[in-house]
Amino acid sequence: MRIAGRGPGVRPVSFSFDGRRYEGREGDTLASALLANDVALVGRSFKYHRPRGVMTAGPEEPNALVTIGRGAAATPNTRATVQEVFDGLEAFSQNRWPSLDWDLLALNDLAAPFLGAGFYYKTFMGPRGWWERVYEPLIRRAAGLGALSGRPAPERSEKAFAFCDLLVIGAGPAGLTAALVAGRSGADVILADEDFRMGGRLLAKGAEPGPEWAAGILAELESLPNVRLMPRTTVTGAYDQGTFGALERVSLHLADPNGLPRECFWRIVAKRAVLAAGALERPVAFRNNDRPGVMMASAVRAYLHRWGVVPGKRVAVFGNNDGAHVLASELVAAGVNVVGLIDSRHDVVPSGDFRVWTGTQVCNAHGRKRLEAITLRTPVGTERLAVDCLAVSGGWNPSLHLTCHLGGRPEWQRDIAAFVPTPGAVPGLRAAGACNGAFTLGACLSEGRAAAEEALGALGMTPKAVDLPEAPEAQYNITPLWSVPGKGRAWLDFQNDVTVKDVAQAAQENFRSVEHMKRYTTQGMAPDQGKNSNVNALAVLADATGQTIPGTGTTTFRPPYSPVSIAAMGAGAEGKGFAPERFTTSHRAAVGMGAPMIEAGLWYRPSYFPLRSETHWRQSCDREVQMVREAVGICDVSTLGKIDIQGPDAAALLDLVYANRFSTLKEGRVRYGLMLREDGFVMDDGTTARLGPEHFVMTTTTAAAGPVMRHLEFVHQVLRPELDVSMISVTEQWAQFAVAGPKSRELLNGLLDAPVDNDSFPFMACGDVSVMGVAARLFRISFSGEHAYEIAVPARFGEALFRELVARAEGLGGGAYGMEALNVLRIEKGHITHAEIHGRTTAGDIGMGRMIAAKDCIGRVAASRPGLTDPDREQMVGLRPVGDVKQLTAGAHLFDAGAAPLRENAQGYVTSACFSPTLGETRALAFLKRGRARHGEHIRMVDHLRGIDALCEVTDPVAFDPEGGRLRG
Repeated sequence: MRIAGRGPGVRPVSFSFDGRRYEGREGDTLASALLANDVALVGRSFKYHRPRGVMTAGPEEPNALVTIGRGAAATPNTRATVQEVFDGLEAFSQNRWPSLDWDLLALNDLAAPFLGAGFYYKTFMGPRGWWERVYEPLIRRAAGLGALSGRPAPERSEKAFAFCDLLVIGAGPAGLTAALVAGRSGADVILADEDFRMGGRLLAKGAEPGPEWAAGILAELESLPNVRLMPRTTVTGAYDQGTFGALERVSLHLADPNGLPRECFWRIVAKRAVLAAGALERPVAFRNNDRPGVMMASAVRAYLHRWGVVPGKRVAVFGNNDGAHVLASELVAAGVNVVGLIDSRHDVVPSGDFRVWTGTQVCNAHGRKRLEAITLRTPVGTERLAVDCLAVSGGWNPSLHLTCHLGGRPEWQRDIAAFVPTPGAVPGLRAAGACNGAFTLGACLSEGRAAAEEALGALGMTPKAVDLPEAPEAQYNITPLWSVPGKGRAWLDFQNDVTVKDVAQAAQENFRSVEHMKRYTTQGMAPDQGKNSNVNALAVLADATGQTIPGTGTTTFRPPYSPVSIAAMGAGAEGKGFAPERFTTSHRAAVGMGAPMIEAGLWYRPSYFPLRSETHWRQSCDREVQMVREAVGICDVSTLGKIDIQGPDAAALLDLVYANRFSTLKEGRVRYGLMLREDGFVMDDGTTARLGPEHFVMTTTTAAAGPVMRHLEFVHQVLRPELDVSMISVTEQWAQFAVAGPKSRELLNGLLDAPVDNDSFPFMACGDVSVMGVAARLFRISFSGEHAYEIAVPARFGEALFRELVARAEGLGGGAYGMEALNVLRIEKGHITHAEIHGRTTAGDIGMGRMIAAKDCIGRVAASRPGLTDPDREQMVGLRPVGDVKQLTAGAHLFDAGAAPLRENAQGYVTSACFSPTLGETRALAFLKRGRARHGEHIRMVDHLRGIDALCEVTDPVAFDPEGGRLRG
């Protein structure tokens, strides 16, 4: 029921639950609105389909999971305690059939003796063959909570990035104080809180400092330009180097999103962080403690003060700490009928206008779809009380999860009977307030201020003074009570239906490790991750195994802290977002020249540049090849991976990842390199330039740009973390163009502010140059076999430089050339691409075995295995047709001239083929068994798919200018 004069705004909001219309108020959650309408039953449990009601008031809610919306827009497993109500909201209960009131699968509850811990592992063992045909289909049909529609969601999600000096996680008293200190001191602050209204426990207080004080602090923070408030934002994980994941609910509370995304997943990089996430109240396990109407005391308090809702007409409070007495007093002050306070402690002095039972425990709850009564076990016997709401407080667990996401383990603090964070578990993060075990308001305020001052000191900033309000509050006194002994099932994990008996049975069956118990019973494995059940379960396990709670230990906390939709994590990764189109800076110019685009990985590159008189791609390709061989051609090679590597140990890293040596490379020079995988096969090839004593720029193939970058990071972080080196991908930062052909130097010298010649800039030279006043880099390297250069400028100048290069090339009888011509040029020259280094070839296979230097490098030992050095392996060769059929095709297989073209007779395969206008014939690269020893032999090429059968001569892979005079001249 709603108490007059309390709660959120007065504007009414109409919503429905299971098709029935209700009225709430603006500012209500679905849970508070349902409770205000006296709706107790909101869901069914996972395994036994027992009736369940609202239990908490926050994100830890295990029972009140509902589906929001219909059809493709339906969102299952939404916590009613988090979902805000709005006009037209449609919510539906889950995990029931045919209805919430009458659920046929509630018969599972009668079969509970057969469905205890580990029953999956003990049942369904036979008859043979029944698992796939009978058991699995039935289990899959019954399993799960909410159901997805199976259709693409109509709403979109987003991802975003943010950077700050200080990230404050949680906007309760500690978080508000920390943000205020840092904000006033001039730091860039982000204050993130999972609630839609900031203030934390202050919003559920009946005394000052309370909501009014929080509102004043928030008003000041909002006025500061260096502070960003992020309500509805849950920080879900802590990662390396001060990175945090956060989920923002952007439009889930709006009737009309008006184009806003549904959610936004943030990557926040913070120099320092303060964790002020508060604490979660834990229940006490007793028989039937899952009945609708059994709630957490903190939830009853929040519904009373924040939403003006009381979940019952006859309320009892059961606890083992002083907080239960505070709640009972506040309920009485609000005019609520408090039947009594049950305190499990014996040494408590009764106070307040309500009856108090000391040394007493609630041992049973009665009713089914709604709580009707409770049974007390007093020092003199048992007693039954008629109640429709029981507020339970078993103590508090600090919300320390984020401090464990990098492998840290919490520490047990005996005086509060709870785990607290280990200092320094996450570098740069300090816990403050209740999440640090400070359970009084004054301590929370003080710790928040101290945490901010510490962070500011580490940032070299001077903190400004902040006066804290008076916060008189009694000390936190607790006598642990985890479960009440007795017959019947006492519930620990409400979401997965795990009982005290299940945990004890796991220990009895020797699943004594906390991780084994977790998996055997499914304790803590539901969407709520056991937020209000894990510590109780640990205590029960400790008792069953005769260990202490800290000796038992905790399970591993992993991100995300709260459920995160896949759509939010992968925001944008659908349609073209899944495989985004990547365009070079010359893309617009190339399309304007009529070039058809082809995909190279995710990049779009021009296939060829047709003239109006040309009607076939071969005409354009042949012309472009001859243009490069006789004049000059321009090709955009910006898609090649470019990795900037700097540091005292940069050369040592390159020696490790490359088969050949790079530490001897002189400044201003470039060297070709071959990179091996750990298994000895070729990973990639490319050139690396040395621009300074500790500065290198590595070039990779287009296809391997990402994998090579990941490989370098792995090597540095895992294999050689002691190396003082930094690296970053700069592929998109530089636009790079090949200028190839006999007239390439002539063209470039017309652009360069300082011309080059063969002596000052020989083959495989590199250096900084200036192009029409723009700082650039020049590399004398060649993929075509011609006198060639590659010139790189900052990406913003890419299109302009491309147009200028093409115009000047056309004036010299040349022009732009595309991928088709580039492929012909490199096949003529015998240069490899990933058609040849496809993951199954070694350095020896491609004729580069001598490049593996006598030094340590990744893959060197594995490359020397007998199977990889067998002389009978397939080796790269060239092919030219010598029979009547002149066509050679990639993918065709090779056979001895007189052998039948069958699999068992295969001698090799063709990787690349083209018509060479320079040589006037078709040429191909292929892998042939003992290929280097078979130059001059005739071999049969058969393409079964295309019906081509050709006789070929085996040649050296290098068909054009084998001496290399053209590229060095």
